[in-house]
Amino acid sequence: MTLIWNSEVLRTIENVIEDAILCLSRNEAPVLILKNRSNWGNIQFKDSVGLQMNTNCTTRKIRSDCPKSATTFALFLKILSIIYKMVQTNIYATKRDIFYTDTTHFGNQRVVDDIITDISCMLKIPRRNLHILSTSKGCIAGNLSYIEEDGTKVNCTCSTTAAVSSNVEGMRNLITDAKFILIVEKDATFQRLLDDDFCNTMSPCIIITGKGVPDVNTRLLVRKLWDSCHVPIFALVDADPHGIEIMCIYKYGSRSMSFEAHNLTVPAIRWLGLLPSDFDRLNIPKSALIPLSKQDQSKLASLQMRPYIAYQSTWKNELDIMATSQMKAEIQALNSFSSDYLSRVYLPNKLQFGGWI
Repeated sequence: MTLIWNSEVLRTIENVIEDAILCLSRNEAPVLILKNRSNWGNIQFKDSVGLQMNTNCTTRKIRSDCPKSATTFALFLKILSIIYKMVQTNIYATKRDIFYTDTTHFGNQRVVDDIITDISCMLKIPRRNLHILSTSKGCIAGNLSYIEEDGTKVNCTCSTTAAVSSNVEGMRNLITDAKFILIVEKDATFQRLLDDDFCNTMSPCIIITGKGVPDVNTRLLVRKLWDSCHVPIFALVDADPHGIEIMCIYKYGSRSMSFEAHNLTVPAIRWLGLLPSDFDRLNIPKSALIPLSKQDQSKLASLQMRPYIAYQSTWKNELDIMATSQMKAEIQALNSFSSDYLSRVYLPNKLQFGGWI
């Protein structure tokens, strides 16, 4: 199966090169046509999938005969060549590895990252199948065991935190008795829950963090757990525009990766906390609240315009509360009650009495 898939990848890359050669044979300048991943006009929202790239969307051209884009065109071909050789010889590399093959011409890592994502989108092939590995920064703990593709057995417990695999697709034999999965925005909160033995004091569960904005592997893992475990998934994020956007990435996906939405989104995720409405409901001290900055206000306004917010009336209400109060709060604001209030009171009550939206 891998060999068949590899041959399809090779053939797809060959088609791109053949088109370039055909243009040259006609004395025409080769051009690469890329979908505009950053344009909201190219994105449609489906409640069952999240943010998905339109079939017919606007494109941009990378011309080989234009001084502004000729270098970019050459770098595209260079990376396509590297990918072709990796697939052909069945070896894998990270984006960082590819950058270090020619730091002088690539200039910086961001250039490589963007080109690889554009290539994946152009070819309609996930990065993993292009033999490009993503570095994982996420962590997972709780009632879960599995086997890595290389045969390594992993047993996640609250005392043994596992790093999110760099090969999520290769994970197999997932075994769990978890009653729910909790996505935690920040590593500090994740570690606090581990210290409080949250996984064992609550019913069996799995907790996972992307340590801020999640990388692709963490998003792939959340999706894999959803497909495998069939249990509720909740999100615990700061009650601020940044935290809410991170939750939306897990739930609905991101604009730049909308072409891979089916593998990366989990629309069933529920917002457990911290909610802006919790400020008054819990009587969180005013001293624990933080005024929205100009950047926060801009991000909040952007969120309120997102297509999925109109679909989620309860989420819209929470954003309206934040906009009216002009205040935000980190999860750590709950420490104003007690150091273990989050794990001992807040989360148990929310999970028991259905305090999610």
